[in-house]
This record gives sequence, C-alpha cells and structure tokens, in this order.
Amino acid sequence: RIPQRRRRKRTGTSTVPIIPPADKPDAVWAVGFQFDSTTDGRPVKIATIVDEHTRECLGGLVERSITGDDLIDELDRIALTRGYPGVLRCDNGPELACDAMAEWARERVGLAFIPPGEPWRNGYVESFNSRIRDECLNINIFWSLAQARVVISDWKEDYNHRRRHSSLGYQAPAVYAAACTHR
Repeated sequence: RIPQRRRRKRTGTSTVPIIPPADKPDAVWAVGFQFDSTTDGRPVKIATIVDEHTRECLGGLVERSITGDDLIDELDRIALTRGYPGVLRCDNGPELACDAMAEWARERVGLAFIPPGEPWRNGYVESFNSRIRDECLNINIFWSLAQARVVISDWKEDYNHRRRHSSLGYQAPAVYAAACTHR
C-alpha cells in the first residue's frame, strides 16, 4: 500500500500587526466567498467584498471559478471609484493566500488573514453571506451563469440602496456612505 500524501493547508501571512478599527469608509474591507450551483450541477462561485464601516457590498464577482488574479482585477475595478482600503480582511482561501495577492497588496493595502477555522473573526462578510444565502441563493434556481449574475446583482443593488440597517441608524448602506463626513 502506498501512503497518501496530504496537501498542507496554506495560511496567509498578515502584513498588518493590528487591524485598525473600521471607523471611516474604506478603512477595512472584508472579503469572502459563497458557493452555489446551476441546475446542470455546475458550480457558481461568488466573491463578496464588504466595507466594514458602511456595510456596503462593493464587489459582485460571480463566476464558475475565481482565481487570485480575477480577485485582484475586481479589487482594482472597485478601487478606481473608491480608492484602496487601508486593510483587506480575509480568510486563508487559495485565492487570497497566493503569491499574486501578496505581491499586489505589497504597495497598496495591508492584508489581515483571520486564523484558520475561526470565521467569526471576519464577521461582517459572514453576516452578509448569511443574508445573501437566505434571501437570494436559497430562494432562486439558476439555469445559467448569466442568470445568476443578474439575480445576484439585483439583490445586491437592493441590499445597498433599499435595505435599512439598525447599526447605521436605519439607513441603507449607500445612503449612509453618501452622508459620511468622516473620511
């Protein structure tokens, strides 16, 4: 019998010793992933990027698979309008703990990896993922990737512009972000 070789889990190296508080917009962004599938059984992977202060969902990457380079392109696209965050909080997924992400973040943002097996340390994106799961993914059946993109994009638009949050004084995230004067 040949012994099975086990792959070592890769953990990311944080570049910020202490994560600053998310006391203003774009101070800390949180990144997470969700999975679903189309009716033909093919996977749908959703990258969610949330501003921890305003609770806005900034990114909406919906693909069959997402690599580190795809995520970097999405972060650069968001940064064109908002600027780069101070810190990017994320888990130790292969898309985030890769060399391409470390090289990209070196001059732009600090990376803060949560410890493996402790998703509560990335609470804002986990809370958002719970909402998108309950309110969008569990009640929709996707026939194609294009349909999944449209439905998820519409849900995120509704979440950002019409859904009120008690932590934001019962304002929608986009309304709160527009009214923020402490930048």
